[in-house]
Amino acid sequence: MSLGIAVLTVSDTRTLADDKSGNLLVERIAADGHRLAARLIKSDDRYGIRAQLSNWLIDDTVDVIIITGGTGLTGRDLVPEAVRPLLDRITDGFGELFRMLSYADVGTSAIQSRAFAGSANSRLVFCLPGSRGACELAWDKIIGLQLNTSTQPCNLVDIIPRMKESPDQPAPKRPSNRD
Repeated sequence: MSLGIAVLTVSDTRTLADDKSGNLLVERIAADGHRLAARLIKSDDRYGIRAQLSNWLIDDTVDVIIITGGTGLTGRDLVPEAVRPLLDRITDGFGELFRMLSYADVGTSAIQSRAFAGSANSRLVFCLPGSRGACELAWDKIIGLQLNTSTQPCNLVDIIPRMKESPDQPAPKRPSNRD
């Protein structure tokens, strides 16, 4: 299944020409058969990030949003603070797994990453560090696999339609393995 994926690089200094992290994600998105729905670079501005994310959360061509940059510990790293208030749910396992895998590459420096993921308005949102290596690790070891329907026993693509289910409605009857 081809998904529309938007990529936002958060940086005060990068351009599309020298955005190695964003370029890597664009290459991986295409190689895995998905569509690049949008790509932008925004400065480290909490409200500008929120505004862009809000626009993509109501864009019917966007299924997944990947934000790279702004997840560290410096004063300008404010992506978690900008994004979390807009999320309906946090996917704790993403950040945990990312840091576990990152430890093999960067050792205890992995604790400095505030990478995380969640969902909002039936869209998946991933927030990654700004380095090319971090984006490569996140896509190759986690995101790309979870956006592939052949990943079993489960993947995120299979649950995207179910993210629109109302919590007030009974769950639809699904065939069980015993049927």
